[in-house]
Amino acid sequence: MVEGIGSNNDQVIFATGGYDYTIKLWQAHSGICQRTMQHADSQVNALEIMPDKQLLAAAGHQHIRMYDLNSNNPTAIINYESILKNITSVGFQEDGKWMYTGGEDCSARIWDLRSRNLQCQRLFQVSAPVNCVCLHPNQAEVIVGDQSGVIHVWDLKTDHNEQLIPEAEASIQSIAVDADGSHMAAVNNKGHCYIWSLTGGVAEEPTKLNPKHKIEAHRRYALRCKFSPDSKFLVTTSADSSARIWRTSDFSLAQVLKLEGQRWVWDVAFSADSQYVFTASSDNFARLWNVEKGTVEREYNGHQRAVTALALCDEVVTSEAIAS
Repeated sequence: MVEGIGSNNDQVIFATGGYDYTIKLWQAHSGICQRTMQHADSQVNALEIMPDKQLLAAAGHQHIRMYDLNSNNPTAIINYESILKNITSVGFQEDGKWMYTGGEDCSARIWDLRSRNLQCQRLFQVSAPVNCVCLHPNQAEVIVGDQSGVIHVWDLKTDHNEQLIPEAEASIQSIAVDADGSHMAAVNNKGHCYIWSLTGGVAEEPTKLNPKHKIEAHRRYALRCKFSPDSKFLVTTSADSSARIWRTSDFSLAQVLKLEGQRWVWDVAFSADSQYVFTASSDNFARLWNVEKGTVEREYNGHQRAVTALALCDEVVTSEAIAS
């Protein structure tokens, strides 16, 4: 049972969005939808919660919308526009000073959240549509993955850019760095997952990537990868209707999360104690999984079309609370 997850804690925020042009906020422990917000002009490509838990950012077609998490307002209160094509990634600097995005206009952008003019402050241009953007835990390097298969490490301090291509003609779909900045993972549209160990990345020293593993993670398109908060696991998701959990000690397979009829698994997030995983799927469901058992503990049913993005903030939840 997971009756304890967030049951007495308003700080647990679980949001989903998708192709039905809505964003839903859920009571994580019960599966009850508490609020539905309208995202009328496009599908939701990515979601992220601001560090202060005040706003939810939703990336869509040619815009980023900000929703107030502490009111019942169903519409966005801030709109970032003047962008071409789909925004594919959104995230925040740890203190909430700036936001980063990536998109199919072949760029990554930095937005100063303290500015009132809602204009992009810094622009990083590449030669192919950007599928994913990841911020290194050092808060000084932005890692960009594009459709041509290039990974770019953009040093915000020097504006220098290092590039690598793990596999020719294989689109980079998702990139993740673990909490202590010791490993990076990337998955591509051939279902492969690449792992690097990271050195440097402190003071003025740039991060160096040292190739470690190639995992044949999925037989079809891989969509997302994330490290667990305790860095013991890596999860990958795919068009093969599964999420797979890998042990970071040796990158062996620990668990396959799959249900009949689940279809593409678009997005994923670990709970704060690394014992549970939330997934978003093309079958219109989000789900909560037990990592150790590989079982579904809760389903979130309310979207009318594919659920393509989720965001979770449950840093205050303990394993004792979840298990109670």
